[in-house]
Amino acid sequence: MSLEELIVQYGYLALFIGTFLEGETILIIAGYLAQSGVLDLPLVIVAALFGSFGGDQMFFFIGHFKGMSFLDKRPGLRENAARAFDLLHRHQIAIILGFRFLYGIRNVTPFVIGSSGYKPLRFFILNFLGALVWAITFACFGYNLGTLAERLLDDVENYEKIIFSAIGGIALVWYLFRELRKRKRRKNQNPVGKNS
Repeated sequence: MSLEELIVQYGYLALFIGTFLEGETILIIAGYLAQSGVLDLPLVIVAALFGSFGGDQMFFFIGHFKGMSFLDKRPGLRENAARAFDLLHRHQIAIILGFRFLYGIRNVTPFVIGSSGYKPLRFFILNFLGALVWAITFACFGYNLGTLAERLLDDVENYEKIIFSAIGGIALVWYLFRELRKRKRRKNQNPVGKNS
């Protein structure tokens, strides 16, 4: 079952779970479906907001209570965690507000923030604001992508006759050009001899 079919069948619950676990792709598809009238855009934003916010709060508290021992058991996450720690030390507030937009370290960042001793209430507030911006951005991107696709299809329908006429005209010119070249070659290969 594709993500689109999953969202159509289970609606906002599928979107909530998808954004709880990861999210950009499922949110863009949901935005597109909102443009198509299958879902409602404000509800898409709310489901994505709480899904993303809830998932990242959970990872924050895992990091807060489990700390680095959790990472030590998962060597595959260490490199991304190191990058996230480095960015966090240099740009705390910007990273907390925008980590959802950072490919590669998006999932490990809330854990890293939690294990760094960051205050839970402060993370709660910044995480909510970041999730809100993220949900609006990607939902609207998907919605506008649907609008653009619809306009392109409308334009194709409106200009269909012109497009097909142009294609037919180009094909006719190409055919005539090839025929003239063939005749010219034949004429050059078989010159007409003089009558004796």
